[in-house]
Amino acid sequence: MPKFLIQGGHTLQGTVTVSGSKNAALPILAATILATEPVILHKVPDISDVHAFLKILSSLGAEVTFNAGTVTVNPAHLSPTQIDAHLVKHMRASILLLGPLLGRFGEVRLAYPGGCVLGKRSVHAHVHALSALGAQLIESSEEIHMKATLKPAQLIMAEASVTATENAIMAAVCTQGTSEIRWAAIEPHVQDLCHFLNSLGADIQGIGTHTLIVHGGKLLHGTEYTVTPDYLEAGTLVLATLLTNGTVTIENCPVDHLDSFWQKLEELGAQFELGQNQVKVLPHGPLKAPEKLQTSVYPGFPTDLQAPFTVLLTQCIGESAVHETLFEGRLNYLTELERMGAEVHLLNPHQARIKGPSKLKGTPIVSQDIRAGAAMVLAALLAEGETSISEINYIDRGYERLDEKLRSLGAKIERVQE
Repeated sequence: MPKFLIQGGHTLQGTVTVSGSKNAALPILAATILATEPVILHKVPDISDVHAFLKILSSLGAEVTFNAGTVTVNPAHLSPTQIDAHLVKHMRASILLLGPLLGRFGEVRLAYPGGCVLGKRSVHAHVHALSALGAQLIESSEEIHMKATLKPAQLIMAEASVTATENAIMAAVCTQGTSEIRWAAIEPHVQDLCHFLNSLGADIQGIGTHTLIVHGGKLLHGTEYTVTPDYLEAGTLVLATLLTNGTVTIENCPVDHLDSFWQKLEELGAQFELGQNQVKVLPHGPLKAPEKLQTSVYPGFPTDLQAPFTVLLTQCIGESAVHETLFEGRLNYLTELERMGAEVHLLNPHQARIKGPSKLKGTPIVSQDIRAGAAMVLAALLAEGETSISEINYIDRGYERLDEKLRSLGAKIERVQE
């Protein structure tokens, strides 16, 4: 298994470009199932989750190619009975196949998906939404089995779940008539899925709001589409620069997707200049700890930036409360930060207090999920001495060549075999 070896204390300098969004690419790949002609996608991140999803599409009978960030999918000859259960069980995002397979074939049998362990990630919201559109759940302890002759409906999501909203949208697009999806998630990747589906010929209105109107039943043709930039990667690169007190210009940055992030950085006293599709991060003086960092659904502070941002809190003057409102288990990485020298008080699975500034020291640590893994890399960039990070397969699932990008900016980071 590979691991990272990082020598801390090197200031980042230069220019770096943000890749396409993992969280947008995966539902868009799922939605290619609904097209009647080949689909060409640009700026698809070259990460392990994307390759795993392409293998699932291939197992269904799709013709798939991936070359230099461009994916071509021909879904003309799919068979829903051929899906690779082994791949599904090891990938949480495979839940995104429920809506399009049900919409195209009227039946779906899907092994219970796996992936990052972030508490009890129930499939209830997905089943609730699809049931509202006429699907019937057939009880099984081994798989999710649903059948349907889909019908239009006004449905209220059980929660503002991103992937459940995406499944509801993809199923509604296949349904003859007009459906209304209320309390829909509005994250940028949900919006990107809607724009992609419209480029196929769908008619989705209200994009970016909590109420979507889907005029379904239209023939969906092929398209050529560019995946939106990854605002989570952009935020991670900003934080890496701030932690090393460097000067970095981050291009292809979706500035408008990060309002709550910029606000929190201003509160700290960080220095940066926002432009059109780019941000320049500048050296800063002492940073002041904010009273609270609390995650929320979009446009609130992203849960996926909570762990990387908390690393920055360890360097702020004062004490901050961290409140993770969405996932239990998401604060588990704090034990690794504590081993590096951070002053951490874990109150419960959702709340902690961070007191800074703390001097971090290099030590062997573990990546526990995709975003916690990125946080460990950021902590290692700052730490005194050498840090080794194992289980970096999590990081590779969500970040395209993160080590190469950081190395191009002056970080001392190597990928080695354990």
